[in-house]
Amino acid sequence: MALSMPSIMKTTAARLSALYLLLFAICAVLLVFYMTSLSARMLTGQTQETINDEVLGLARAYQRGGLPLLVRVVEQRSRQPGANLYLIADTNGQILTGNVQSLEPGVLEAEGWTTEPFSYRRFGEGELERQRNPVADPNESSQSEVQVQGEKGHNAIALVLRLPNQMIMLVGRDLGEPERFRAVIRRALMLALGMMALGGLLIWFFVGRAALKRIDSVSEASRRIMGGDLSGRLPVTGAGDEFDRLSENLNSMLARIATLNEGLKQVSDNIAHDLKTPLTRLRNRAEATLSGKHSTTDYRQALEGTIAESDQLIKTFNAILMISRLEAGYSSESTSRVDLAASVHDVVELYEPVAEEAGVTLETSVQDGFAVDGNRELIGQALSNIVDNAIKYSTDSTAKPTVRVALDRVGREIRLSVTDNGQGIPDDADRARATERFVRLEKSRSQPGSGLGLSLAKAIMTFHNGRLDLLPADPGLSVVMSFPEREDR
Repeated sequence: MALSMPSIMKTTAARLSALYLLLFAICAVLLVFYMTSLSARMLTGQTQETINDEVLGLARAYQRGGLPLLVRVVEQRSRQPGANLYLIADTNGQILTGNVQSLEPGVLEAEGWTTEPFSYRRFGEGELERQRNPVADPNESSQSEVQVQGEKGHNAIALVLRLPNQMIMLVGRDLGEPERFRAVIRRALMLALGMMALGGLLIWFFVGRAALKRIDSVSEASRRIMGGDLSGRLPVTGAGDEFDRLSENLNSMLARIATLNEGLKQVSDNIAHDLKTPLTRLRNRAEATLSGKHSTTDYRQALEGTIAESDQLIKTFNAILMISRLEAGYSSESTSRVDLAASVHDVVELYEPVAEEAGVTLETSVQDGFAVDGNRELIGQALSNIVDNAIKYSTDSTAKPTVRVALDRVGREIRLSVTDNGQGIPDDADRARATERFVRLEKSRSQPGSGLGLSLAKAIMTFHNGRLDLLPADPGLSVVMSFPEREDR
């Protein structure tokens, strides 16, 4: 969606770009003035030092031979090419010798350094100018030679000295080269400023525009998600920048939210369907008890049955709450080092009488020395649920019912498996469904249970960063609890 300029300037990226551009422009302008003034001061200092050296040389000539030698030296140096200016004038300011033809009025009136650069004409430039631009009035021509030099004149600085006989000597230096140098520096800095400003605008246009487009795409995806489409995800370009990292984290969060929302929906549906039957049974039992005359024993049996059904419902609700808490990644249960071999021995010892009563042989193959970071009670509960299911569903085995509990290491995983030799779950899809809430693959429902045992075991394994796998045992079923190996610190 295209944005107008006022809308663009409301964005943080555009404001930051404009602020950086303004700050950069101010710094560049200050740099231009600083470099120009610094170069001017350096060149002025060098010029004054050159003039002082020339004055010292002329002073030595004057000391050796007086005014005649000074005039000869000035005439000699005046004929040499260069930027230096030499002039000797009488007390009235009339130029007697040197390479200067005319000066800006007032230059020779004050002694010492000239306060400001002045205009002048070199010797011979006036004649050349008259040849190029002849004038009718000689007075105008004479006046033009002594007028303040404008665009056609030269600028210079000089040191004006009074000789002992009151004659005037001027030693100066043309500023054409320093001025050209300053102009070059100024043009170079201004060009650099313009190029940097253009580069900043181009960067803002392309990079900032791309960032705004990505923000727009993120906003559009967010609106779809807020509209109820939890399957939508934020776009990831693969550039690996901060936008991609933010999108990946938000996508992970959305996936987690979708999983929790689906789990909540399943819980609601399962409660509505699977818990309706025991609640209806409780109501019918109570209604049948109250509908006629019964003995005290009948009432007592009805109440005991109601209490048993209620206890089973409470266990079911507790299991549902525990699964939801574990799947949400939160549990108040503490974690510590858990010796898996000790947990296996405790559960096997607990279920040996149950297995013996059901006619099932309970075997163990456990290696000591395996420990994981987790919660002992939760791991014991998951193993108890799996062993209980194995005992119940191994009784329909054509051979002698046997349940085998094994603990060993495979690669970098510690695997705790419970294998029975019953009918098992031949179909892969049924094995995947067996860990869902309230799923009972036994059609006759002759075995007691709520269908939450494997669901709770799977949630416990997810809480421990492990996994629960249901594998065919040919015959029977093998339920494997895989824990990541504990790293001792």
